[in-house]
Amino acid sequence: MNNLFYATYFTWILSEVILNRFVRSKSTDKKGTDKKTELYLWLIIISCITIGTIISFNMYCPIYLIEKIKYIGLAIIIIGIIIRFIAIKQLGKFFTVDVTIRANHQLMQSGLYKLLRHPSYTGCLLSFLGYGITLNNWISLVVLFIPILLIFIYRMNVEEKVLTQQFGEKYLDYMSRTKRLIPFLY
Repeated sequence: MNNLFYATYFTWILSEVILNRFVRSKSTDKKGTDKKTELYLWLIIISCITIGTIISFNMYCPIYLIEKIKYIGLAIIIIGIIIRFIAIKQLGKFFTVDVTIRANHQLMQSGLYKLLRHPSYTGCLLSFLGYGITLNNWISLVVLFIPILLIFIYRMNVEEKVLTQQFGEKYLDYMSRTKRLIPFLY
């Protein structure tokens, strides 16, 4: 189980690093809209993963006493990865790792984006939730998930402000018909 877990998580982290290297805004895109959210996101993610993992090795506070909880966590990680990559594929050339508006940017309102404004963030957050469950430690889960959720909410606020400035009433209408992260709830 541990080898499968580490291979899956390593693959996910590697794919995120590759995305950060190759899917950045271009010189033709609007600059200065990110407000350093990408930097803050990575600082929080690295800190929370490190601290959460250390806590799980040093404090006994199990979520569930049966080891099979780790398989549930692993399944949630994989579902999150799949959702994230589907969202990225559906957004296509308009996806960047930093908050920006591309030349000829269009508002995506189909596929996963028909229900959610930020499905790739939903996928990321599911993966972090799955990682916390895999650690099988309540304290680790809270330390890992809550700060990451909060920094994603901050980033969504920045992103939605930029999209509202770009698309105006069209984006406000889209916001009224969709949820941020969880279909029909939030």
